[in-house]
Amino acid sequence: MNLAAVFGKEIRRVRQEAGLSQEELAYRAGIHRTYISQLERGLKAPSLEVVFRICAALGQEPHELIKRVNQKLELPPTSHD
Repeated sequence: MNLAAVFGKEIRRVRQEAGLSQEELAYRAGIHRTYISQLERGLKAPSLEVVFRICAALGQEPHELIKRVNQKLELPPTSHD
């Protein structure tokens, strides 16, 4: 599964746990509802600004969201020589 798809699934999961519709999340984040839909379906990759807006709207820390997405991608750890 690619990064955009994993990110979208995580956004959907958190949004649903928060009991928010796509419309409500979009309103809180100041972005269009169809863009939320495209993100959740993995059709679009968000900018860093959009990631921060969505996280603020969901009451999530961006680094925690990114950490969960990274874990679900199962990428090998990077080495820092």
